[in-house]
Amino acid sequence: MIAAEGLTIRAGRRRLLCGVTLQLLPGEVLAVVGPNGAGKSTLLRALSGELRPDAGAVMFEGQDLASWSPAALARRRAVVSQHVALAFPMVAAEVVALGRLPWHGTPAAAQDEAAVAEALSAAGVLRLAGQPHGTLSGGERQRVQVARALAQLHGAPGPAALLLDEPTASLDVKHGAALLALLRRLARQGLAVLVVLHDLNEAAFVADRVAVLADSRLVMFGTPQEVLRPALLGDVYGIPFRATGGVLAPAFAG
Repeated sequence: MIAAEGLTIRAGRRRLLCGVTLQLLPGEVLAVVGPNGAGKSTLLRALSGELRPDAGAVMFEGQDLASWSPAALARRRAVVSQHVALAFPMVAAEVVALGRLPWHGTPAAAQDEAAVAEALSAAGVLRLAGQPHGTLSGGERQRVQVARALAQLHGAPGPAALLLDEPTASLDVKHGAALLALLRRLARQGLAVLVVLHDLNEAAFVADRVAVLADSRLVMFGTPQEVLRPALLGDVYGIPFRATGGVLAPAFAG
């Protein structure tokens, strides 16, 4: 559905991504992991169309991503960023309703109310619908953004993709687990899900495939069993790892 082919992104003389090739398919969760500065967020921004490649290409449904109109792309692809700033005071339901903007002027706009209600419920924030966005905790705001993305993809006219940049970073254990379970359910329903994560055990739980980035390059791409191995992770992160009882952890001395 979304394919990166030899993707290279530069900022001045610095290469943020170098020759990355991978594919995100409908019905799967692809987790992207790696050290700080490896290029994870840059990859997500390139796959979403926010960044144009300096070399290589990003394809969406077999067409160059740049050939898609913004509105058509927005009806098939939604992004949940790490940080979102609002220009005006809004309650949570109004923020979620922003996801319906790509549908204005189309017959699908008749589904706006139902799409917002369904998205609020799916993201577990229905009780927050009337709360001012500025009064919400960081974790609550993140879940509202997930709801906004789900509302955006409601009624997509073909396979759709959801891209999330560290969505569990501000969530407690309960809500983080609930979000990962939601992503798995959405993938089983046919959505293509790419999620950037720092927690390797979260990646092992949620992902069908894992991409490991380091130094702006793709180091390994495959199933969690193929990729999340202590030896490989030790090389990537520069510290020893061990797997005990199915849990990955740094092998700290002492």
